[in-house]
Amino acid sequence: MSACVPTHEDKLHSPPPGRRRGFRIAGADLSASVTVFLIALPLSLGIALATGAPLQAGLVAAAVGGIVVGRLGGAPLQVSGPAAGLTVVTADLIHQYGWRTTCAITVLAGLAQLGLSALRVARSALAVSPAIVHGMLAGIGVTIALAQLHIVLGGSPQSSAVANVQALPAQLADLHPASITVSALTVAVLLAWPRIPGRTGRILRTAPAALAAVAGATLVAMAAGLSLDRVDLPSWSSHALPEMPQGPVLGLMAAVLTVTLVASVESLLSAVAVDKLVAARKDQKVQIPRARLDRELTGQGAANVVSGALGGLPITGVAVRSAANVAAGGVSRHSTMLHGLWVAVAALFLVPVLDLIPLAALAALVMVIGIQLVNVVHMRNVQRNRELLVYVGTLAGVVFTGVLEGVAIGIALAVGVALHRLTRTRITLEERDGVHRLRARGQLTFLAVPRLSRLLHQVPQGSDCVVELDGSFMDHAAYEALHDWQVAHQAQGGTIEFAGGSGDPIAEPAEPVLGSDTCCRPWTPWRNHHCGTPVEQPRTEGWTADKQWVSSRVQGGQLASGLSSFQRHTAPHVRGELARLAREGQQPSQLFLTCADSRLVTSMITASGPGDLFTVRNVGNLVPLPGEEGAEGQDESVAAAIEYAVDVLQVESITICGHSGCGAMQALLSTPDAPDTADTPGTPETENAPAAQATAQPTPPAGSQPASPATSPTAPPSGSSPLTRWLRHGRPSLERMRSRDHAWARISGRLPADAVEQLCLTNVVQQLEHLRAHPAVARRLAEGRLELHGMYFHVGEAQAYLLASDGPSNGSPDGPSGSPDEVFNRVAPTAFEESRA
Repeated sequence: MSACVPTHEDKLHSPPPGRRRGFRIAGADLSASVTVFLIALPLSLGIALATGAPLQAGLVAAAVGGIVVGRLGGAPLQVSGPAAGLTVVTADLIHQYGWRTTCAITVLAGLAQLGLSALRVARSALAVSPAIVHGMLAGIGVTIALAQLHIVLGGSPQSSAVANVQALPAQLADLHPASITVSALTVAVLLAWPRIPGRTGRILRTAPAALAAVAGATLVAMAAGLSLDRVDLPSWSSHALPEMPQGPVLGLMAAVLTVTLVASVESLLSAVAVDKLVAARKDQKVQIPRARLDRELTGQGAANVVSGALGGLPITGVAVRSAANVAAGGVSRHSTMLHGLWVAVAALFLVPVLDLIPLAALAALVMVIGIQLVNVVHMRNVQRNRELLVYVGTLAGVVFTGVLEGVAIGIALAVGVALHRLTRTRITLEERDGVHRLRARGQLTFLAVPRLSRLLHQVPQGSDCVVELDGSFMDHAAYEALHDWQVAHQAQGGTIEFAGGSGDPIAEPAEPVLGSDTCCRPWTPWRNHHCGTPVEQPRTEGWTADKQWVSSRVQGGQLASGLSSFQRHTAPHVRGELARLAREGQQPSQLFLTCADSRLVTSMITASGPGDLFTVRNVGNLVPLPGEEGAEGQDESVAAAIEYAVDVLQVESITICGHSGCGAMQALLSTPDAPDTADTPGTPETENAPAAQATAQPTPPAGSQPASPATSPTAPPSGSSPLTRWLRHGRPSLERMRSRDHAWARISGRLPADAVEQLCLTNVVQQLEHLRAHPAVARRLAEGRLELHGMYFHVGEAQAYLLASDGPSNGSPDGPSGSPDEVFNRVAPTAFEESRA
């Protein structure tokens, strides 16, 4: 079995001690770099055309972004270069200050990015509302599309989006058929290329759609002899370099700030998106480190300094090229750097070929990219989170005023929406059948206290009152107001009942429960209310000190209460995902076979959600050998689940998970023919002593519940009951534990605490051997398309352990069944914390 132990990020990506790191390029990086280069070349020229900069500036930025950011950046697979997000900003700067001053502004923006990275504020940029970011990109997309539409129609763009709209009727009256033909062909190829069906489509899609569209339009224009404006790359000897900034100081500072903020936010968001794409990639043969955002900001700043100094466009991380790099199989920063090298080679030696490209084709390409920035999926997500006003306001602000002004408008709207939600509290009071009912909908903060107090004092003294609170937050001022009124009203003979949003009564125990440090918390339902309820205590209404409302008696029982809570709080958040799963069907990546013990919550310990795990639970997490499960009238549910998961669902891994204090293992040890572990070979006698003593008087490990006939079979079941017949599938684990051919499994470098833990660990190893005997599993293992994992969960410690073994591999069922190196290694949370740092 192959090792499946957690490792730290530095261990994953550092060379072994004593071995020097060499510069070796993987084949996957080489092929991915070519793919990204073919996408970046036409896009860089198109973005340069859209900004009004020299076309060579786009190539300079693409080459510098690939080489400099690829070497210095913190996101290995992110591809940087000229991006659509800065097109409008750069075009405004060129129009206002000229190209050479714009280059100087790019250098200053790069220096500002280096300063921000030194202050380690990269993650704070992610605090910007997604509605603002998506609205900004959508506004930029609209502006780009309107400007490039004029070139598509054969004219020239105006200085602003409003001017482009105003000039559109005149442009439509003066159409140029040649430009429209080439542009239409470019758009058609660009949209149809990914949808070509069959084997032909798979072959053609090896070439990027952008390259195919521009190349096709160029060939048609040459073959038809169309008279069109084409790319004109001047000699590098006349390439414009930056000059000292000239203009108002405040205006220049605002320009530098705009470039810095837009470039930084877009790059950091793109880096986070690349992390998600890498994590979703099925082929994980090479571990890719998570993006280090401060280092990525350093790389972006250095690249902007170099690009501006060499007369290139501003640089950001580009989501389109980065996604292509991930999809093409890039495994390191070498793919990004090589793509920059290919762009530099093309800029130096392929100028005659590039000069054949019609400008209308590049304009059509950039226009489609601009339209795609107005993402419908983003709009739906924003609307679902009730931030459509922020999105639309930012979009309109960018289109009508500018990028920096539009973002400022979006931030102001986002703050206003947040304050509105915080202060929007509806408080009503009504009287029905002699009972006064006060309803509070929303968050109870100090801003709502005046209205709350006014209505509370309208309740007559000595009357019956019900207070319904439907909100997730109550600050101290509101708590004090409610508490003081409650005390006064009850002292005057009145009664008070507090209820939640559904109308169910809520209360708390009057006294803390003995042995419990705190009362119930929000996770009370799956804690089985271990905080308890005081016996024979008078019912006292109220709330806990941390304002978490607690249920002491809910009509309909715990099941109805849990279902009601799910429908109110959880269902709205998961309804969309469950609807998607209902449409598409389940596609889990893992079969998780574990015990039926109620303390083993699979979704909690694996941090999984709906559709992630195909779970099979039975007493003792047993896997009967093929042919044995159906004997003597027993069902074949486990074998059926394995076959369905492997052959139909085509899961990629199977995990068998045991746990501490397993009642089934205790029952096996209590049978008359349980092994005498004092004679167990394979381990030194001194090491066997603790387990041998524990076996003489089996004791559940710390943290386990006392066994009882109603909960777990700690005593051998009498007669030939279904439970007795089922537990016979665990006998091979007993035999393995006392066999002289197998050493004991260890747990994190130590021997098991007692015989029960030893059998629980051995049972996981043995059931993995049973699993390999199933034909479907053996077939997939032989094909190398399935992995098997062993896991042990210590309930009392809330600690997971993964099995690592140098014994039989996943694909070798005929290998030796045991190894002295079968160790369950602790899963350390620091591995995940370090990966996030």
